[in-house]
Amino acid sequence: MLIPLTPILETALGIAVFIVGVASVLSLIRLLIGPSTPDRILALDTLYVNTIALVVLFGLRQGSMLYFEAALLIAVMGFIGTVALSKYLLRGDVME
Repeated sequence: MLIPLTPILETALGIAVFIVGVASVLSLIRLLIGPSTPDRILALDTLYVNTIALVVLFGLRQGSMLYFEAALLIAVMGFIGTVALSKYLLRGDVME
């Protein structure tokens, strides 16, 4: 069901997309130049969260539930990736 957006909601979504976009760029910079590997893993996890926020905001803008399901899949993949990278750092391998 498509709900018409009011001008206030359109403005709020635009501001939110801008702020989350800036946060994504800052996370990407930390991912590229992070001083240590744990900092880079944390930046990657933050980038996943920012991507989920952008997908949810885009889903609100489009009025489609499909984007919320995509955000859920991104969240699961982000969690699995973070766990795998953390296990690799601690043990040197992912699977035993």
